[in-house]
Amino acid sequence: MSHRKAIYCQALAAILFSTSGLLIKVITVEPLPLLGVRGAFAALTIALYMARPLLQSARRDASDSPRSRHPKPRLKFRLTLPMLGGAISLVCAQAFFIIAVRETTAANAIFLQYTAPIFVAFFGIHYLREPVGKLDWLALATVGVGLLCFYGDGLTTGGALGNLFGLLAGLAFAWFLLFMRKQKDTSTIETVLLGNVLSALLGLPFLIGAAPSAADWLGMLFLGIFQIGIPSILIAVAIKKLTAVEAILIQTLEPVLNPVWVLLVIGEMPTSLALLGGAIVVGAVTFRSIFSIRTPPAEPASQPTA
Repeated sequence: MSHRKAIYCQALAAILFSTSGLLIKVITVEPLPLLGVRGAFAALTIALYMARPLLQSARRDASDSPRSRHPKPRLKFRLTLPMLGGAISLVCAQAFFIIAVRETTAANAIFLQYTAPIFVAFFGIHYLREPVGKLDWLALATVGVGLLCFYGDGLTTGGALGNLFGLLAGLAFAWFLLFMRKQKDTSTIETVLLGNVLSALLGLPFLIGAAPSAADWLGMLFLGIFQIGIPSILIAVAIKKLTAVEAILIQTLEPVLNPVWVLLVIGEMPTSLALLGGAIVVGAVTFRSIFSIRTPPAEPASQPTA
């Protein structure tokens, strides 16, 4: 995959992720069973994606003669520390955000979750050894100003527990991207599969006695497939070509797009200040992405072996 396509994949992931704010508020199921059902549907989606080579091989073998059979591909699953760390971070980011949305305002939860770029920039320097350039810092600062404008009217000092979990969601999501980027030279899809399997194992036992409505099941199905499953696949593919800071900058399109769905479904019009903030965020991300496409980051030179 080219660097340009990786940017497009990350942007599409942000668009799909942005559908969560509206649906989580509408679904009546409690946070843990919601996390479990959504994780189960997402894990199934990712597993079907991973099984494509096996299905293609079986289809090819069925059409070939017995003598021309090709070697069958095998799914490899080797647990590593970055994989485990990424999976746990993904579970925490999802769970903390759901709790934050329920315990504080949507504006607080989303704004605090997107302290993630700060954590990515700071920890990425030390953990990934990926330098953050002046343009990156400028883009991060501009995005921060835009988000403050965008959510400034809705931010409150209440909901201390929800605010705490919003901040923890940002920290967890930052580390999810850092662990994913750490695996840029290996397979990353297993990390998102494991993360969603853990989400399912954590939340599904609490589904007993929850009695979701048909509308709840439909909403959780959509969240599992389109809001978590497919975006997780896109991020797993894109992160191999994007630095952690590039990925999180593009991901900041998500909080700007959240109210767009509210506008389309409910008809709630953002304020003039919110529109200005959204324009600032979109402009900063677009400018940084265009610059990145023209001058893609050079891959670090491999160290000579002794």
